[in-house]
Amino acid sequence: MEAITVNTKGGHVLAARRFAPAGRAKAVVVMPTAMGVKQEFYFPFAQFLAQQGFAVLTFDYRGAGASVPPRFSRSLRGFKADLHDWAEDYNAALRAARDWQKNMPLLLVGHSLGGQLPALMPDNHLVDGILTVAAGSGYWRYNAPQLKRMVWLMWYVAVPLCTPAFGYFPGKKLRMVGDLPKGVIYQWARWCKSPHYMVDDEGRPMHAGFERMRVPLLALSFSDDELLSRRSIDSLTSFYRNAQVERRHIAPQDAQAKRIGHFGFFRPEFQPTLWQQALNWLEQCAQHRNGRYRPQNAASGT
Repeated sequence: MEAITVNTKGGHVLAARRFAPAGRAKAVVVMPTAMGVKQEFYFPFAQFLAQQGFAVLTFDYRGAGASVPPRFSRSLRGFKADLHDWAEDYNAALRAARDWQKNMPLLLVGHSLGGQLPALMPDNHLVDGILTVAAGSGYWRYNAPQLKRMVWLMWYVAVPLCTPAFGYFPGKKLRMVGDLPKGVIYQWARWCKSPHYMVDDEGRPMHAGFERMRVPLLALSFSDDELLSRRSIDSLTSFYRNAQVERRHIAPQDAQAKRIGHFGFFRPEFQPTLWQQALNWLEQCAQHRNGRYRPQNAASGT
């Protein structure tokens, strides 16, 4: 594992890590974070992929994790960033991965938010395949039943009251998501209150970026996800209308486990089951450029 920095077009410096395989890489994988999650959470899976011959790059968005500038370490008050900026960060990481492993297939492993933001990346045409993990629409009515009441309070009470008072969303104090820049939480709240999810300031859908992507996409979702319903997963994957979509909705017993949930996929205990399943698909997808990719259950509901 090598610590590096990634520079964005706007001059922001992102903390990132590179995981290099022992020999020539099969492909290079960019692995962004979910909302409120630090890149360290994904290190075990990144190391696993590197051991299997993939080069992997992880990073934190500006204003999150190790990419918080020192002067904002105690408070994000005054820090300017929204989800378009985070998509720019994602794009910068994509470019950095491309420069690191030239002429290699370029793949994404996007957990939750990481499977949504590719639509906003200007260079998403460089991507050769996407594996999404528990990535769905954040529209609050599509959340898992046990979450709906809490997120209603978040979007209609906590965000409008607490964000102006603190100058950022104090998620750590509220035990909701984590601390987020003001621009991020306001934009995310607008998205999550719309059935179209990704919308502009006027409430119009921003789906053109999804429709530009014509690559293989495997959407892994889990029956015991405590945040997202299957409807939310299907809603997001439907935005990728021109991609070669394969859906796998997995119950814990399918992975010889009692629980997976929204975050469980990345636990090392799933190396022989879920990780191996993901690895097999990524290896298959890495051959896509040569015309050898054949989805096993395209658009399946299994």
